[in-house]
Amino acid sequence: MKQKKWYGKDTGLSLRMLLTGALLVIVYLAFLTLLSFYLDFIFLLIFAALFVFVQFYFSDKLVLLSTGAKIVSPQEAPQLHTLVERLCTVADLPKPRVAVINSQVPNAFATGRNQKSAVVAVTTGLLQKLDTQELEAVLGHELTHVKNRDVLVITIASFLSTVAWFIMRFFLYASLFRGGSRDKSAGAGIIIFLASLLVWLISYLLIRALSRYREFAADRGSAIMTGNPPALISALLKISGAMQRVPTRDLREVEGLNAFFIIPALSAGSIMALFSTHPPIEKRIARLEAMERTLEGIR
Repeated sequence: MKQKKWYGKDTGLSLRMLLTGALLVIVYLAFLTLLSFYLDFIFLLIFAALFVFVQFYFSDKLVLLSTGAKIVSPQEAPQLHTLVERLCTVADLPKPRVAVINSQVPNAFATGRNQKSAVVAVTTGLLQKLDTQELEAVLGHELTHVKNRDVLVITIASFLSTVAWFIMRFFLYASLFRGGSRDKSAGAGIIIFLASLLVWLISYLLIRALSRYREFAADRGSAIMTGNPPALISALLKISGAMQRVPTRDLREVEGLNAFFIIPALSAGSIMALFSTHPPIEKRIARLEAMERTLEGIR
């Protein structure tokens, strides 16, 4: 049987990922060069090598570990596996591992350094809220992230941003506890702190810009896989509506993974709402409705 052609390729997303990756490399090379003036070169070399190794081989595992995700077998979650298998056939994609997270927050995400090592995870809250067609649409969205290979880029970018954040905090505290201007090393600590802050800010803005576009691309891919844009519209509305009824404590526990989620989990008053990694749901729905009209015209 001839494999169905995948029509979800997004050249705009590929170019944006290439540009984002190039800019991140430039930013972090400049950052390491600055650090080399104040820190031992051998230490930096070991740190950079360890950093590259960890972020490539373990960043996805850290994401799963931080959420408490459990890989489930076809016997444990037959419906999930059946839907994933069908969508993977449509998209000509290797079947990823499937995970379930015990959380009231209705959400889903994909992670993994490549298509063969990918994992698609859903929460128990999502499984309780959505019907079969809506769940399939959400899985199609996450599998599109895997197909487009944007999971690796956003995972690495988020990991790099986190490292810059911790370096910034470390040197801020170090400069404060070394006696301020009376200590010669305080000046170096302040410079590194400011550089780390700049690197973190640039990284965050790059992640934000890429993440917004990749969500539109994943919505489009889901609509193509399933041929059912209304199902994803319904799922997005249900998830966003249910999010308002989830306890604030539960939302705060997963806020750090919002760049991965299909809809960000934001607690009331969260400053993260000012820097959302996702486009407004109204714009996503408008694009899906336009796709629905196009599909109706073809049928």
